[in-house]
Amino acid sequence: MKKVLLLIILVMAVFISCTHDPEELIAPVVPDTPANDTSAVVFDMTAVPYPLLSTYNFYAGPMADLEPVEGVLPYDVITPLFSDYAHKKRFIWIANGAAAQYVDDMSILDFPDGAVLIKNFYYDNVLPQNDRRIMETRILFKRNGAWEFADYRWNQEQTEAYFDLNGSITPLDWVDELGVTRHVDYRIPAAAECHTCHKISGVDTPIGPKPQNLNRTYDYSSGSSNQLAKWAEMGYLQGGYPGSIATTVRWDDPAETLTDRVRAYVDMNCAHCHGEGRHCDYRPMRFAWHESSDVVNLGVCVPPEDLIDPSYIYIVSAGNTNRSMLYHRLTSTAEDVRMPLLGRTLVHQEAVDLFTEWINTLSPPCD
Repeated sequence: MKKVLLLIILVMAVFISCTHDPEELIAPVVPDTPANDTSAVVFDMTAVPYPLLSTYNFYAGPMADLEPVEGVLPYDVITPLFSDYAHKKRFIWIANGAAAQYVDDMSILDFPDGAVLIKNFYYDNVLPQNDRRIMETRILFKRNGAWEFADYRWNQEQTEAYFDLNGSITPLDWVDELGVTRHVDYRIPAAAECHTCHKISGVDTPIGPKPQNLNRTYDYSSGSSNQLAKWAEMGYLQGGYPGSIATTVRWDDPAETLTDRVRAYVDMNCAHCHGEGRHCDYRPMRFAWHESSDVVNLGVCVPPEDLIDPSYIYIVSAGNTNRSMLYHRLTSTAEDVRMPLLGRTLVHQEAVDLFTEWINTLSPPCD
């Protein structure tokens, strides 16, 4: 059997070398046993979404510990989406020994049917007991070539989560990392809200799992590894991927340039609406990482198409936050003004500080 497997690997290597520059692609790793072959996950494509999150058996031990069973692989993105200061734990699982394929650096991996993306939203130091509270678990799964949503609302006891696509609001007080007590009316989205952010030309799609966002080291229980390499090792990514990927940066990394940090922030928080075929594609900004190296696409010295206030004469007015529409939207919590439109009810003050510094360093002035 080992000889047959070795022959298959050699044939694949020859094929890849004939179709790609060997320095351009990292060849796939063939695992001895696909991770999902031994997984305890329960995922019947004819029965999902289940009424209870526990039915999937994604987690070992007490479900609220979020410790994954074999084959449920944790991952993270370089710059995360801001969601009213909620923390997140992300996992992937793929059924039936199938695997994702690389498309390009800036596109979602081509996932097979049976792919499941799991994202848990939680707060630490929740009052009055200063404990962790998981608010929701969002699942995106692919069936018959299409992505579907399933959202699960956790109970107060943190023992179970229930399928609910109607949306809800939960008031919450917590103590942040600086020791400040904060309040949020946490919004679990309804199905229509999920579609607003996740659609491209009306077709639902994930946002985060792109090579540009995944190309980073993750500290697994077995040791640190590049995430793309780990996915390949697990059998979740096959067909190879480039050795050099145009990768985003951490938006809060002071070692990066202000412009790149801004680009990374809007790529994750805004580009899913501001792109061709997306919810706000009629607006001039193009916030995707691969489009924003031209600051015009960030709105610098570009007049807004809807002048909601005559003082904001540019989307970004170089050197002047008081005349910048983008800054106004980032600092607003009004539903008809704020940006992003959904997923945020609080001002992300650290991001506002970044944009303030960036705008004030832009020159020359627009007029």
